[in-house]
Amino acid sequence: MKRLIFTLSWLIAGGICLPVSGQRTADSTLQEATLQSVIQYAVTHQAAVQQALIDENITGETIKTKLADWYPQVNFNYTLQHNFQVPQNFVNGQLIQFGVNNTSNGQFTLSQALFNRDVLLAARTRGDVQLQARQNTVNNKINVTVNVSKAFYDVLATLEQIKVTQQDIVRQESSLKNAQAQYEAGTTDKTDYKRATINLNNTRATLVSNAALLKAKKEYLKYLMGYPPTEELNIVYDSIRMSSEVGMDTLQMPSLGSRIEYQQLITQRKLQEANVKYERMSFLPTATLNGMYSLIYQNNDFNKLYNNNIPNSYGNVTIGIPIFQGGKRTAKIRSAELQLKRTDWDILNLQTMVSSEYNQALANYKSSFANFQALKENLQLAQEVYDVIALQYESGIKAYIEVINAESDLRTARINYYNALYQVLASKVDVQKALGQITY
Repeated sequence: MKRLIFTLSWLIAGGICLPVSGQRTADSTLQEATLQSVIQYAVTHQAAVQQALIDENITGETIKTKLADWYPQVNFNYTLQHNFQVPQNFVNGQLIQFGVNNTSNGQFTLSQALFNRDVLLAARTRGDVQLQARQNTVNNKINVTVNVSKAFYDVLATLEQIKVTQQDIVRQESSLKNAQAQYEAGTTDKTDYKRATINLNNTRATLVSNAALLKAKKEYLKYLMGYPPTEELNIVYDSIRMSSEVGMDTLQMPSLGSRIEYQQLITQRKLQEANVKYERMSFLPTATLNGMYSLIYQNNDFNKLYNNNIPNSYGNVTIGIPIFQGGKRTAKIRSAELQLKRTDWDILNLQTMVSSEYNQALANYKSSFANFQALKENLQLAQEVYDVIALQYESGIKAYIEVINAESDLRTARINYYNALYQVLASKVDVQKALGQITY
């Protein structure tokens, strides 16, 4: 007993120090958050994916409980009874005592299902039920990949805006110093100096606004990833390499079989076909093999209760034949057939939806790609215009207002370019999803 108490105390004390399942550890963060690493992290840590994996395990254990009914069911019951008053009754005018003061019974029972439609359904649909659970996990991973990719691109667009704004501030501070020097030298009036100050203040305000927006977008990305909200997410990317990845083959056609939604419907249809067969088997009888062996001990003296055993045993086959149930079985068969027919319509509807989804995604991608190409050219032109006007201003040919306008056009062109870049990448993800080509 002392050893048992010591062992239990040690286990309880040790259990307090055991890590809780699902608890985040120090290594559950990313040193460099690239797009691929962010996606991999999300499909490993995102709550919906983890829940789907748990559902797979639950499904597996549930199947085991159903299939266990195929095995012999063996039970043992033990009773110990003391009669304070032994039952008595009159027999031929005499009061006769039935039974003894003390009774004990040990009973072994055996039951073996010979035919049971519930167990038969579990055996037939085991593989499809497990497949359905796995497909649900795949569907969650695809959705997580798409959502995380788009949120990642959204963060990148804001990061680029911040970079552009920071570069503008450096350039505008230099312009402000030049304007101030020219004013102090008497070559210009206060107008250029004041315009430079106003322009710099506006740009600094834009930087503060974008920084706040970036924080909110990062927090949303962390949420989609299942990332610890208190940990820093160091975004790493190469915009030049990403700009080379905007293209894709627009002549591809969607394959219905590659869509996880179609695969799920096919599995669902198989399960419903099995359910129709199951309901039709409700007219068949059930057969069960039963056996019992009972140990019976009786004695008026409790100390001698187990001296004598009066056993009994039996074995039988029970066949249950359903005769009339008020039309319930026919209604259930019809309901199962209608559900199967409804799934056929779901498959047909999915075919139309996939075609519509693909054409819409492809149209958005082509529009975004054309916009990206145009804005890429605009950025080059805006840079050339700004360089010329800035040089002419330094030479005293152009007024400072034209420098401000050229700089504003350049900033707008750069921001629009990066927005278009990540927009076309996001629309490319939609096309890949419609084609069933999302990888994680």
